Amino acid sequence: MDSGIGLLAAAAAVRRARPDADLVLSSDPDGLPWGPRDAEGIIERALQCARAAAARRPDALIVACNTASVHALPALRADLEPALPVIGTVPAVKPAAAAAVRTGGRVAIWATPATTGSPYQRRLIDEFGNGADITPVPCHGLADAVESGDEDLITAAVQAAAERTPADVETVVLGCTHYELVGNRIREALRGTRTEGPALQGSAAAVCAQALRRAGTRPDPGAAPTGDLTVLHSGRVAALPEAALTYAEGRLLAAAPASLA
Repeated sequence: MDSGIGLLAAAAAVRRARPDADLVLSSDPDGLPWGPRDAEGIIERALQCARAAAARRPDALIVACNTASVHALPALRADLEPALPVIGTVPAVKPAAAAAVRTGGRVAIWATPATTGSPYQRRLIDEFGNGADITPVPCHGLADAVESGDEDLITAAVQAAAERTPADVETVVLGCTHYELVGNRIREALRGTRTEGPALQGSAAAVCAQALRRAGTRPDPGAAPTGDLTVLHSGRVAALPEAALTYAEGRLLAAAPASLA
């Protein structure tokens, strides 16, 4: 679940790990974006979105949204667990900082402006930064650009954030699930004169692994691709939005049979 298409990266990770898994993608186009809402408003929309997914009786629920994980995760778990395991999304500050300490490299955290200035992100850095050189980078308009699928808006937002990122950064933590959909563009924008761009630390692979574990199953990437796909828009059965097909993750998911029930 997510307010919009930021859930595609985690959903695609599950699809690759378990091609036989039935997936429910629950987003909230009636209520997005969640970021500018206050905590109470985010909790309300997240609960509605989660309950719509829970009605499909899944084995685990991934909250594929940093904003919802920050503000609504306790409420979601209180409402749905233990019957339904709820897996939140946390920016990968800890592994990125640990690697930076070993190599002496620098880390940047790309996140929405609201997250960049939040006590939540400061706590993550204080608790897991381990003394690494970490630069927060507010990415104005990038999540909205990714949501729209507009190539020019994405290019402009990525470039603007790249210009605020120190040139010698070796690792970039993607602190918004939308950003994982344009990881290659981010890496290229930051490459400069280097042979390769910086390493990117997203969260999709980690939350996929945790979701499979909590669901009591294991990865089986060789399984027959029999899993179907249900898309919910603010609780209504729908199709994948056209913007989702802009991204490889969306095209992978679109290849699955669609459930219209």
